[in-house]
Amino acid sequence: MKTKTMISTKMLVMTAMFAAIIAVLSQLSIPMPSGVPITLQTFAVALCGYVLGWSYGTAACGVYLLIGAIGLPVFANFSGGFSKLVGVTGGFLWGFLIMTLLCGVSLAIKKRWLSIPLGIIGLLLCHLSGIAQFTVLTGNTFLQSSLIVSIPYLIKDILSVAAAYLLSVKLRKLLQN
Repeated sequence: MKTKTMISTKMLVMTAMFAAIIAVLSQLSIPMPSGVPITLQTFAVALCGYVLGWSYGTAACGVYLLIGAIGLPVFANFSGGFSKLVGVTGGFLWGFLIMTLLCGVSLAIKKRWLSIPLGIIGLLLCHLSGIAQFTVLTGNTFLQSSLIVSIPYLIKDILSVAAAYLLSVKLRKLLQN
């Protein structure tokens, strides 16, 4: 017997809304000489996973990447286009999918103490993806790329993941009413 899963209107709206939240928080950006700006994307992506869970959170992140890829200016500094996904910051954009997924998985496993560690693992995998693509495109060594586009951002990003989790606890309670 086949079961048919229906997506509720509420979850469809929430998915779209969180894709928009990622887009908006991406614009709060400080350009850096490396080409990788300081943004609130990490916070938004983690919040997306922590509030919506792994499936809808990853879908929202995917929608964000898709609308950016087709050219809408949703990426940092009001940029867009497929070239951003294959450019020096593209590895971070792809890594957002992994990060959202791992933040969302913490809801499914029901062990709240794992939420922030899973989010940080997702963040580190996102950074790894970003470093790898930056390394390939610039010809720098992996260590050089890490020093340029990852290590200076780690403290801010780890704090963003923790803050997103703490806010998500409150948001989930509000959204259940």
